[in-house]
Amino acid sequence: RREQARLKGSVVEEDTEEWQKDPDFTGLERVGGVDLSYVKGDESRACASLVVLSFPALQVLYQDCHMVPVTAPYVAGFLAFREVPVLVEAVQRLQQEEPQLQPQVLLVDGNGLLHPRGFGTACHLGVLTDLPCIGVAKNLLQVDGLVKDELHREQVRSLQSSGEAFPLTGTSGKVLGMVSALRSYNNSCKPLYISVGHRVSLGTAVRLVRACCRFRIPEPIRQ
Repeated sequence: RREQARLKGSVVEEDTEEWQKDPDFTGLERVGGVDLSYVKGDESRACASLVVLSFPALQVLYQDCHMVPVTAPYVAGFLAFREVPVLVEAVQRLQQEEPQLQPQVLLVDGNGLLHPRGFGTACHLGVLTDLPCIGVAKNLLQVDGLVKDELHREQVRSLQSSGEAFPLTGTSGKVLGMVSALRSYNNSCKPLYISVGHRVSLGTAVRLVRACCRFRIPEPIRQ
């Protein structure tokens, strides 16, 4: 908990790059996605994946998938200590092998500030790599009074068109993230929970995730 608090002090919740401030993201050429997938029935092994796509074409430029041992236990609220070390290694491999393909931003399958102590996996990875990071989760982490109740479900249903969003405001009054949804072919609406990781504002994070979506899941994570 002390280490988490120490690292949290380095999180930057604002845009730091010129391309982030451009409505069309001019200057953004490479977007990365990271994920850790576990072997069913075996929590001791996982597949750590890093993919880099061109932007705005979203063509795969680089992919790194490694089966890795997972030694740290799962502890609620401290998932990053279990997963981030192998993701940092993947970023370091890319920097050594193909430095010209280093992503200018990483989309992380997980949360950023939307976390019990405001320091989820996207924040942790961002601080350790010093790369802009965005948390993109498929399920709502119920923290700071946020609950997946009927009111929340009704708000999700009200997202009428691609890319509409509404803020996730905790009982503390802090906006922890945004809910965004793409209406699918069968008119269902499954949301994404987007939160700041590091070196990006929430508004920019939502715009970029939307720009990377061909389907519900943004391409860097889907790939």
